[in-house]
Amino acid sequence: MANADVIVIQGSNMAEAHPVGFGWVMEAKRRGAKVFHVDPRFTRTSAVADAYLPIRAGTDIALLGGVVNHILANELDFREYVLAYTNAATIVSDDFVDAEDADGLFSGFDAATGSYVQDSWQYAGHERDSGSGHTADERDTAAGLRHESHGAPVAGQTDRDETLRHPRCVYQILKRHFARYTPEMVERVCGLPREKFLELARAWTENSGRERTGCLIYSVGWTQHTVGVQYIRTGAIIQLLLGNVGRPGGGVLALRGHASIQGSTDIPTLFNLLPGYLPMPHHAQHPDFDAWVDSIRHPGQKGFWGNARAYAVSLLKAYWGDAATPDNDFCYGYLPRLTGDHGTYQQVLDMIDGKIKGYFLLGQNPAVGSAHGRAQRLGMANLDWLVVRDLFMIESATFWQRGPEVATGEIVPEQCRTEIFFLPAASHVEKEGTFTQTQRLLQWREKAVDPPGDARSELWFFYHLGHRLREKLAGSALRRDRALLELTWDYPTHGPHAEPDAEAVLREINGYDTSTGRPLSAFTEARDDGTTAVGCWIYTGVYADGVNQAARRRPGHEQDWVAAEWGWAWPANRRLLYNRASADPQGRPWSERKRYVWWDEQAGRWTGHDVPDFEVTKPPSYRPAAGATGPAALAGDDPFIMQSDGKGWLYAPSGVLDGPLPTHYEPAESPVRNPLYGQQANPTRKMYPHPVNSTNPSPPQENSQVFPYVFTVSRLTEHHTAGGMSRTVAPLAELQPEMFVEVSPELAALAGLTQLGWAHLVSARAVIEARVLVTDRLTPLRVDGRVIHQLWLPYHFGFEGLVTGDSANDLFGITLDPNVLIQESKIGTCDVRPGRRPTGGALRDLVEDYRTRAGVVPGTTPPAVTPGGPEAAAEPGDGEGNR
Repeated sequence: MANADVIVIQGSNMAEAHPVGFGWVMEAKRRGAKVFHVDPRFTRTSAVADAYLPIRAGTDIALLGGVVNHILANELDFREYVLAYTNAATIVSDDFVDAEDADGLFSGFDAATGSYVQDSWQYAGHERDSGSGHTADERDTAAGLRHESHGAPVAGQTDRDETLRHPRCVYQILKRHFARYTPEMVERVCGLPREKFLELARAWTENSGRERTGCLIYSVGWTQHTVGVQYIRTGAIIQLLLGNVGRPGGGVLALRGHASIQGSTDIPTLFNLLPGYLPMPHHAQHPDFDAWVDSIRHPGQKGFWGNARAYAVSLLKAYWGDAATPDNDFCYGYLPRLTGDHGTYQQVLDMIDGKIKGYFLLGQNPAVGSAHGRAQRLGMANLDWLVVRDLFMIESATFWQRGPEVATGEIVPEQCRTEIFFLPAASHVEKEGTFTQTQRLLQWREKAVDPPGDARSELWFFYHLGHRLREKLAGSALRRDRALLELTWDYPTHGPHAEPDAEAVLREINGYDTSTGRPLSAFTEARDDGTTAVGCWIYTGVYADGVNQAARRRPGHEQDWVAAEWGWAWPANRRLLYNRASADPQGRPWSERKRYVWWDEQAGRWTGHDVPDFEVTKPPSYRPAAGATGPAALAGDDPFIMQSDGKGWLYAPSGVLDGPLPTHYEPAESPVRNPLYGQQANPTRKMYPHPVNSTNPSPPQENSQVFPYVFTVSRLTEHHTAGGMSRTVAPLAELQPEMFVEVSPELAALAGLTQLGWAHLVSARAVIEARVLVTDRLTPLRVDGRVIHQLWLPYHFGFEGLVTGDSANDLFGITLDPNVLIQESKIGTCDVRPGRRPTGGALRDLVEDYRTRAGVVPGTTPPAVTPGGPEAAAEPGDGEGNR
């Protein structure tokens, strides 16, 4: 980051939410970098940026699409990089019809399921293979997550036009697709003045080419939209066009909301992934081990996912040890199977419907921290049992006593059926282990103090819970119990409470030779014959030579600027992914100024400041033999080694469920008609027609004016996530003591709000109240000929702690991105009124009054295809693109 020449921060108040990391932005600025901040609200980040760009919440694709159009219309792309390292020259099927030509829908749309058949999106000649097919089931299992670390399949060779003139090559398709995203359209959609947009576009594109790079930074909030994945795709397209991927000072940096969000997806707490981004098997699609492995490695394609069998076998050996043999497919039958949507929002609706009996909550506080707080609390009130492990008595443990639904009579404490077990947890300073943070860096933390009383670490809890369950099942002859009884569960313990040895767990995650016990040094040592056991293949090397590499803390002044001996980064201690792209196709640094990794002709190997993200002895001149697969199929100038064609994808023929190219759709709730297309919102968004869930109307639906204002939420420096920790700390509570809402002076005058007075905000789900802060940090925006007012709320408050307040998340409904099933919780519509909210039954009466006036019927959802908008296909899967 400090090596960037321009930094664009979008969808993040980095100075406030990530103040330590923001220090490197300030270092880059000190070195001459220009900093842009794009946000609906002027923040501490805006205050030190070179330029602040106010934007209507939920319109980032229109802004970024305008930058793409600026690049392509003026031929400002880094052409040598684009031609060699991206799929710009690859030719797409004749059957493909762009959303630009079908008023907001791509070819292959199936109106019955609200999803796409992707045959027509494929490269020419690959319409019936690669990632083609229907995607309705993939949406239910958040299949887009499978491609977080690698591209979707492309079998065999592809047709390319190296002149970039073919009308169906990706470059020309991209050019036509984004042609509509002019500076005037950006102003019309986003409310951002044309001159401010052009200032950003010019600065970003000027920092491209051999000598200069630019960095794009976003945070978790950018993902919390029904088009969140496509936000990031658009940013990646810009960075690829400008040659800013795999090069120092470039990249797309995803800032995480707390210390180990990255670690919790690498070694996942997600329902559809196994460690190292191996997909969880599906009961119908993966009946046996070979079918599962082939769905990961896709026989015939390029790249290191061709070795997926070794990663999969080694994981099963780590789970089941000696019990996992070739004769039983390494205990593949013991793995759970997906049957559909098992995400957190489907689960809470299933709780309300009585389909889930018990639930564990660890480090989560959905009563105030998840969208649609009322649904979360009603769901937890309908369980047989609930286990809450936390540092403090959080709202998810006391909702049955003190939640808003007690006041409305929806939860009666004496009648609540849920038996709740509160178990005290150790904090991060009271246990040892690793964090994996935003740059994939594993850092070991030492235990500073012992936890108080009965507080225990998660490692202790699960280790001893596992032993107790195994003891109870010890005499079982049932086949269903073998998966638990045969797990390797033999970690050494220490201390008076038999705390498992965290380094022993790290060693298992790293992987070892099953015959000698030797820790593996690289994931390339994993084998598919059962001779290696690896808990997470991308982490192999963190315990190389039997040494905890994550615990390294060599000071920066004792090593070079890459600081390779501070912690350990996956994979292979590589600090910059795809760094082969930091050299030109011939293997030479693009410039001396941006020198990073290069080919040493004399030594016959790749060398540089970082671990090369490439086969170290493969020369730039290498060309694969006909029929080669896996790593051997990658040419010496294919830097994207995990991609199925070795290229960075400007166009995604598969792997993204809502379109091969990003397209501006309005949020699920918007006061504005989509200015670009007849299709209003993402047609593939995941909606839940449940009586507890409802959606505010948006144009062209009637009565959208009942909820005329846009609200958005984010975080404060003084509080942490849902506030469970920070609202119990007196100094932090004193700094931010009360729930508040920020409004512009214009909106305050319009709605009758007074500084430091009370206001209440109403949606079709809830009513919350907050103190009013009238501020110029929010500016009314002129959008498509009308003024749009936006409000801002912090999301840290709840009804427990030293300071309390209503939860902003109560206002949101449940509508999800189709790729990863993350909720749209950064934008919604509401009304705002002066004074305190009603209480008791009057609160629900007020919500019902608004629903009636807005025509909202609980249990129904807006149509996926906008009435009066684009025509949808009548029949799915005709194989001709449903044109």
